[in-house]
Amino acid sequence: MENSSEIVSFVLAAYGNVGDLKYLYFVIILFWYLSICVANTVLILVIRVDRRLHEPMYLLLCNLCVNEINISTSLYPLLLSQMFSDSHEVTVPWCFLQMCCMYTSAPAEFCSLAAMAYDRYISVCHPLRYNVIMNTERVFVMILLVWIYSFLSVILSFSFIFSLKFCGNNIENVYCDHQLLIRLSCSLSVHSFISDIFFVFVSIFIPFNLISVSYVKILAVCRKTSKENKQKAVTTCTPQLVSSIDSSVIVAQLPHEVNIILSIYLFICQPMLTPFLYGFNLPKIRQSCKRFLFKKK
Repeated sequence: MENSSEIVSFVLAAYGNVGDLKYLYFVIILFWYLSICVANTVLILVIRVDRRLHEPMYLLLCNLCVNEINISTSLYPLLLSQMFSDSHEVTVPWCFLQMCCMYTSAPAEFCSLAAMAYDRYISVCHPLRYNVIMNTERVFVMILLVWIYSFLSVILSFSFIFSLKFCGNNIENVYCDHQLLIRLSCSLSVHSFISDIFFVFVSIFIPFNLISVSYVKILAVCRKTSKENKQKAVTTCTPQLVSSIDSSVIVAQLPHEVNIILSIYLFICQPMLTPFLYGFNLPKIRQSCKRFLFKKK
């Protein structure tokens, strides 16, 4: 029986033989990856350059765009490299690194959206105290905490995988999925079940509930305000709410074939959806993008 010292690489067995179509797929995937990076980078640069956008909401949006690039980079380079591979092998260290990067991006996404929801809650429900509560220093502390929290949630959930002994190396997916890695171990333990529950709880359940509470309070306040204030609140909050719901699709429990497709949904749609939702929905961002791209003052 094989053990972990003999397993030096894993095989991503979900890749099929597509023949010459691999060249077309390579171009499409590369174009999509570069588009994601360009769209998010442009938004980051616009926020960085335009001092009028140096506000808490836009700084938090900038952090969200950084995470979208991280989400994409954790998948697409390996995906592109596997297009021309016959064996579809990935070394154990790279597999673990990809797993850590991918699963760190999930809590970072939800925690970033939770921070943005809290910012909107303070803006709508406590407008007179907004500048005191959401100052620049506090925003940067929130961003730092988002990444610390995300990193720790992954380490505390999946660090036991690094010491597992594996009796197989075929992963039935296009990336290093932690559940499939656990199934390849020589002995299953209760750690795998507990780690999944813990990860879902700290990475999705807690942030999503914070998001929900924030928007419930915002809606309660908006009911008592003028029509103009309601419209303003809807304009700024809708993109964040859509992103929160959209990201939650990945937790669905569906048949294996559908899960392979949905497992990379977050990496295909969400990274491109975020800059367009915020970039073309919010007037200030849209105007700043035009000034940045066309150099209009």
